[in-house]
Amino acid sequence: MTWTEPPTEIVDRRVYERAIQHMKKARVVLPRFAELADPTKIPASIAAELEHIDADAPQPGNLFRVHWYNHRACAGRQAVPGYLDLPPALTGVEARILVALGRHFPMIGAHKVLAAYGCLVPRIVTGQFDPERHKAVWPSTGNYCRGGVAISRILGCRGVAVLPAGMSRERFDWLNRWVANADDIIRTPGTESNVKEIYDRCAELALDPANVILNQFSEFGNYLAHYVCTGPALRAVFEDAKTHRQELHLAAFVAASGSAGTLGAGDYLKSELGAKIVAVEALECPTMLCNGYGEHNIQVIGDKHIPFIHNVMNTDIVVGISDRATDALNLLFNSDVGKGYLARRRRLDPALVAQLAGLGLSSIANVLAAIKTAHRLDLGADEAIVTVATDGAAMYGSEREKFEAARYPDGFDEVNAGEVFGEHLAGLADDHTIELDTAGRKRAFNLGYYTWVEQQGVPLAEFDRRRDQRFWRGLQGAIPVWDRMIEEFNARTGLNRPG
Repeated sequence: MTWTEPPTEIVDRRVYERAIQHMKKARVVLPRFAELADPTKIPASIAAELEHIDADAPQPGNLFRVHWYNHRACAGRQAVPGYLDLPPALTGVEARILVALGRHFPMIGAHKVLAAYGCLVPRIVTGQFDPERHKAVWPSTGNYCRGGVAISRILGCRGVAVLPAGMSRERFDWLNRWVANADDIIRTPGTESNVKEIYDRCAELALDPANVILNQFSEFGNYLAHYVCTGPALRAVFEDAKTHRQELHLAAFVAASGSAGTLGAGDYLKSELGAKIVAVEALECPTMLCNGYGEHNIQVIGDKHIPFIHNVMNTDIVVGISDRATDALNLLFNSDVGKGYLARRRRLDPALVAQLAGLGLSSIANVLAAIKTAHRLDLGADEAIVTVATDGAAMYGSEREKFEAARYPDGFDEVNAGEVFGEHLAGLADDHTIELDTAGRKRAFNLGYYTWVEQQGVPLAEFDRRRDQRFWRGLQGAIPVWDRMIEEFNARTGLNRPG
């Protein structure tokens, strides 16, 4: 077994057999990745059962909701993933900016639950994880640990969240409701940009063989889940927008670097539609931009390193966004004063203004980076950029309160709202944006050496294999194999149900 080859055969037959008996007892049927990529393939009997299951409950059926096509208003499924089509009156650019909404995912209201499924389930069906004996450890700076805890609870195993102590209060409130006991929430020092401290704690936890570390920054199941599920979902969003403007061309895909899992969707969109891939990072911690470091509050995009699963050599543009902008726009989009200003003074559709609650901090960063990309590439009305809203504003109410108290102690008024809009939207340009040539890609790729070879002990040959695009294309063959193994696993539990 290597760092760069996801297992596609049973590693430990005894663990595999115990997992089958465990899932049989828990009455869990595992969805195939093909079903999460295209929910119309989900058996009709399972789809019918979902109508009677709360989308936010830890019920096995909700595994079949771990996809982009949920319609939360009626707990059903829709033909196109929910998305926002942001108008020029908001963005200041002619290009169409299309934002897929992660808050429609079940249980956690964020698309990271898909990444968690993609990391744990391949381990189960290849006999590497024993739900009766192992604990799933989920290192995260944002929503991935919540997704991991949700998946763990459904599967009847113990999930442990490892995240910085400085993350939003709402994350910890959610975790306190879902974990088996308080010890399953491990707080590490720092905030969003303190990834190494998470790794260090996980290295300690890994000394206990009962702990299985599911590191989203290095698990190729994260990359592959987004390649096979998020990529086609974003294509569906673009094609839906294209029905209203046949000349529309997909110019770029934008996503915060974070664990780099979501950037896997960019590899799909580049291969299928020729879209450029734009990676976003915090300006206060400009790792790819200028080998920099620092602290920031764009929660969900932990940094100061290059994730192992980031296909750096296929990345075209890097954009830096300041947390000053994301904090301010979080207040503008979600306060009564801000929403009133947008509707009355900027003449935005009130329905759209209400939907801006679907944008959390990193989601706002993605939107701002899309606007900067449109400026840099001089995109017009016949060109589109797709991006994702990892989560919504519901996770950041406490952050909003802290920002308003510190920045506007006398209250946030309409003049302040106009200043925020002018500085962070109307005044946005293409500063802190670089287009990567071969030398730039190599520079960013080489930064990963210090984390993965020096700190984490990855063999140099395994590290270097990821330079070649043939390596990344080769990974994709794991998905149909995993789907066949999931089918066999379900058959062994005896819980397969006809369509």
